[in-house]
Amino acid sequence: MNISKITLSFLIGLLFTGLANFAYAQTEEYKLDGMTFGMPEAEVFTEDYDGPPVVGEYLTMLPNLKPLDYEGNKHHEVRIDIVAQEIEVADGVKYKAWTFGGTVPGPVLHVKEGDKITFVMKNRSDEEVTITEPTKEGSPFMQQVAENNFMKAQPGTMPMPHSMDFHAGTVAKDDKWRSISPGESIKFDWVANYPGSYIYHCGTPSVLMHTAMGQHGVVVVSPKDGYGTDYEVDKEFVVVQSEYYLKKGAGDLYQYDFEAAQSVNPSHVVFNGHQTILHDQPLEANAGDRVRLHVSNNGPSGTSSFHVIGAIFDRVWLEGHPFNEMRGMQTVLLGASSSATIDFIVPEEGKYILIDHEFADAEKGATGTLKAGPRK
Repeated sequence: MNISKITLSFLIGLLFTGLANFAYAQTEEYKLDGMTFGMPEAEVFTEDYDGPPVVGEYLTMLPNLKPLDYEGNKHHEVRIDIVAQEIEVADGVKYKAWTFGGTVPGPVLHVKEGDKITFVMKNRSDEEVTITEPTKEGSPFMQQVAENNFMKAQPGTMPMPHSMDFHAGTVAKDDKWRSISPGESIKFDWVANYPGSYIYHCGTPSVLMHTAMGQHGVVVVSPKDGYGTDYEVDKEFVVVQSEYYLKKGAGDLYQYDFEAAQSVNPSHVVFNGHQTILHDQPLEANAGDRVRLHVSNNGPSGTSSFHVIGAIFDRVWLEGHPFNEMRGMQTVLLGASSSATIDFIVPEEGKYILIDHEFADAEKGATGTLKAGPRK
């Protein structure tokens, strides 16, 4: 990798870390239009933590989404640590990724509109963290990764300042989204005021580089009153489109391609982090099922024209908000960081191809399969 550019990114990150860590005026929580604002100041601290990098009951590995099994609202305690991992993103293509929790994309967080989240994150980019050992601790995510390490993740190190930017949160970014150095932790609260599906990503400069290196994921905020077809849904999945900008390195690993990223010329465009994962491990349903997909285009820079060959989208809620309903769509256009919640009916037994209808992206990997069995 180009050391001078990596060093520059590191120094810029340190600068923003320093600028962010000044005294903040205390805010008081208040309500407006039924929503909650005014969270306490974020805490930056050091801790002796070496446990699971992902902790939380409603955190899962793509394409899984844990159902919400509670009434009313809930206060979630969530941890997603930053770790470096060598991962495979296509056959024979491995690189040292900067990750949230150890995979690209990171864990899916599922909450309900109005829920409060207390979030903790430790920057463990300077230590080797194994994510593939079975554990009863942590989260469903940790158990699923241990059972299905399709990225062939191996621990690595690459010390670098990082941060967390939840698009689902309504807070002051210079407080909650501030950068932390290796060995530091940050803790802050936010409330899921708006329903929908939202990207999260690292906000430390270069944001393009940090996101392309793997630091992104999705929060699904289910509407407090649900969607009109909830009672009909048989299967529910999360699909994330994203881009890699990689070139062959000096050894076996690939490395970040600065020029390709700046010119938006990705080496790979993928669903759920790997060029073939949704073919190797297709989504499964049956003829007559109503399937719901929470689709997020995490970019960092490209658009997506999401389509399922052989299906019409019966309902589409743009950004996942129940007020943004459209019907009978063939393709959903998603800009970088945009999302949609999509319902469609599986017409008959067979294979249905998920695809970015911008075919240059499809030929770089933005395809997947839903395998449908007979009607039950």
